[in-house]
Order: sequence, then structure tokens, then C-alpha cells
Amino acid sequence: MLDYLRLEIRRTLRDTGFVVLGIGMPVLMYLLFTNLGASGDDAAGYKLSAMVGMAAYGALGAALGTGGAVAEDRSTGWLRQLRVTPLSPRQVVTGRAMSGSVTVLPAIAAVLAAGALVNGVRMDAWQWTVLVLLLWLGALPFTLLGLGNGYRLSTQVTGIANMICTMGLAIVGGLWFPTELFPGWLRTVSDYTPAHSFADLGWSTTAGTAPGATTLVVLFVWLLLFGAYAARSYRRSARTV
Repeated sequence: MLDYLRLEIRRTLRDTGFVVLGIGMPVLMYLLFTNLGASGDDAAGYKLSAMVGMAAYGALGAALGTGGAVAEDRSTGWLRQLRVTPLSPRQVVTGRAMSGSVTVLPAIAAVLAAGALVNGVRMDAWQWTVLVLLLWLGALPFTLLGLGNGYRLSTQVTGIANMICTMGLAIVGGLWFPTELFPGWLRTVSDYTPAHSFADLGWSTTAGTAPGATTLVVLFVWLLLFGAYAARSYRRSARTV
């Protein structure tokens, strides 16, 4: 199991596309948004809020990207080979989810480093630690969503589906733009999206408070839904691979 986990992590981190798009793009967008759109007394607050939003966006994209590797495994026959190894289906899915969770960390760390080193964001040491931990753990629902897409869809369709999910969830969830700019009805919808609840883990931490009960409940419900989707997609793939 550990060997399989290490293998999947190495495969992901050697992927040039993951390094450029999964890590570099959120950092670039963060620096562009904050240095072109922030000025005056609100600049420091905007840079802090945007840092959390873009770290969440990078984590979301990296987590969903796990599904692309799964779809490739199906097309190349690697998933079929895994079925004849001593690994149980639960171990295969768990290994994928764990490797996906690990690869989320570079995307989070890169944006936070840009915030601290380039934009001069300052927080207490415990806030930085808790922020990384919560964003890392909170990305699990999106890893499961990506796995569900990968087990169910073809390689090409998985890539498109993951891109749509990443962009749609990020925009509606308020990761790119503050939800205060949304019309009232969209702001209400945003409050119950997984991406907004995910980022709210970080926004609460930067404000020095614990995440609200609504945030935790909403994120947990989405975790169950995406987990059920991943499990159902894996069982379906067993009949087609």
C-alpha cells in the first residue's frame, strides 16, 4: 500500500502540466489580481483574503486533477493491472485519495509563500499552520469528485469535466471575486457551495476565529455526496475495465 502511494505521488509531481497549471497558475493569478486591483487602505486586507481564495483555488484544481490520472490509468490498462494485485478496491481508492491529498500541498504552499514573501502578508505562526492544515484536509471532497469523474469518464471528457468543475466552483464559490460583489440570490447560492465553505475554513482562520457550524456541515454534506459518487463510479468502472 505504501509503495503504491509513493508511486502515485511521484507520478503526479513529475507531471509538467500539474506543476505549471496546478501550482504556477494560482500564484500568477493571485499576484496579478492583488497587485493590479488592490490599492489604498484596503490593500492589505484584500491581499490576505485573495491569498486564501487563490490557495483554495489551487488546492481545488490539484485535487480534481487526480481524476485525470485515474482516467489515463483506465485507458492504458493500469487500472486493470491493479485489479489483479493483492490491493483491495478500497486500498486502490484510498491510495488514490491519499496521493491526491498530498499533491494538494504544493499548490497551497506556493500561494501562501507568494502572499508572505511578495505581498507582505503577515499572520501569527499558529494561523499559518492552521491555515495549511485546514486547506489540506478540506480539499478531500474535491479529490473524491475528481476520482469519481476519472473512474466514470474517458480521459478527454474527464479533463473537460474537471476544468468546468474547477472554474465553476471557484467563481460561484467566491474564490476569485468577493461574494459581496454578487447579486443577492447568487450570494445565497454561494454560501452553500463546497468551494465557498472550503475557502471559509481559511478566511475564518485569518480572522482569528473557528469555522462556523454551517461551514462545517455544508462541507461535510458535500464530502458524503462526492464520496458516494466516487464509490459508485469505481464500482461502475469494475464492470467496464
